[in-house]
Amino acid sequence: MSRNKLLEVKNLKQYFKIDRNTTVKAVDNVSFHIYEGETFGLVGESGSGKSTTGRTIIRLYDPTDGEVIFDGKNISSKKLKKGEKNHVNKNMQMIFQDPMACLNPRMTVSDIIAEGLDIHGLCKSKEERREKVYELLRTVGLNEQHASRYPHEFSGGQRQRIGIARALAIEPKFIIADEPISALDVSIQAQVVNLLRKLQKENGLTYLFIAHDLSMVKYISDRIGVMHRGKLVELTTADELYEHPLHPYTKSLLSAIPLPDPDYEKDRVRIKYDPNMHDYSKESPQWVEIRPGHFIYASTSELVEYEKELVANGNTI
Repeated sequence: MSRNKLLEVKNLKQYFKIDRNTTVKAVDNVSFHIYEGETFGLVGESGSGKSTTGRTIIRLYDPTDGEVIFDGKNISSKKLKKGEKNHVNKNMQMIFQDPMACLNPRMTVSDIIAEGLDIHGLCKSKEERREKVYELLRTVGLNEQHASRYPHEFSGGQRQRIGIARALAIEPKFIIADEPISALDVSIQAQVVNLLRKLQKENGLTYLFIAHDLSMVKYISDRIGVMHRGKLVELTTADELYEHPLHPYTKSLLSAIPLPDPDYEKDRVRIKYDPNMHDYSKESPQWVEIRPGHFIYASTSELVEYEKELVANGNTI
């Protein structure tokens, strides 16, 4: 079955020049694609470049180099035509990490949600606008009375729902969720993730889900990419990543997930990752498909070791 690629990221680079001698390579030669209707998880520790990747895709930053192809159109050029810009703005939206910081405290919930509707002229009358806002509030589990209130009157979970309603308002195809649950209580996190899954099913949405909580990413994602220091080090399906992780950094992230079994946790050994374990001075690492759908960033000698490991675990290559 051939599936449509909604988003293709090719050799994306995002560098920030700090001063004459210092350049931070926040995103360094990253490539992946996302199919229509899929949730692609992007994980890594703080500072690994995952949020910068999301922000560069949606054009909050101009990419240093590389291509972003969305819906068949290259949207990474510095001078996008007006029609292309509108296409991106209409079909790509973002849910931000901090629900308070991204909502204007001086605007009512109704105006926050309807901002996109107003910009794109999607409502012909005030009544239609109001009805659309009420419908969106109901969709995310809030009610009509909330429309006239201000962001500070809500809890963190409710504010994140308002952010989701705003992202859904103009009926986009693709949503970048940048750590949408990390600022929320654990009990609220599950509610928000279940809401995102429900909306995906109903509206055929495609997600880029950015997070550092691997257990939550596995729950929501079809495929997962692991980032470290601006590079994608491993990419495969959620199940494959958990059952057969290959890169030492992925193994270290998985070993840090707490499990609700005190006896098991007591004797469990955490895997510590040391980036200096890779000697790339003699062999340059490459982005390689080690088995169908499983990609890894490795040198030739490392690939031999990873292949041995796969075979030892009963996998075909």
